[in-house]
Amino acid sequence: MTAARQDDHVTAGIRELRQAFDDAELRADTARLNALLADDFMSIGERGYQLDKRQWIDRHADFGYLSLETSELDVRCYDRAAIVRCVQRSRASWRGEVMTLAVRLSQTWIELPGGWRLAGIQFSPLDHA
Repeated sequence: MTAARQDDHVTAGIRELRQAFDDAELRADTARLNALLADDFMSIGERGYQLDKRQWIDRHADFGYLSLETSELDVRCYDRAAIVRCVQRSRASWRGEVMTLAVRLSQTWIELPGGWRLAGIQFSPLDHA
């Protein structure tokens, strides 16, 4: 088993990419999302549904964030991969209906010849207690 490596340069770069991803999500910047996501990107939603790269990007036709806050950020770097774990609280609009969501999420970033890309994201709901 490969232990996480602590490379401050790589960790800082992944933190910047994670923030760029959040910013692109908030602005519905589909061109930026297309550049950040790996071609075989897969999302697993808080209720188990799956979205591939095209579906993830296309959802912005009906979905938009009103706010997105991240806390408890943890980045672990490995050889050509990084795992980001955090808590996110958001307000969003889906087909005109406003909703709030609190999730713990995990992102898998991979280093490809063209740079780092987000290969996967998984959401787990948090209790609203």
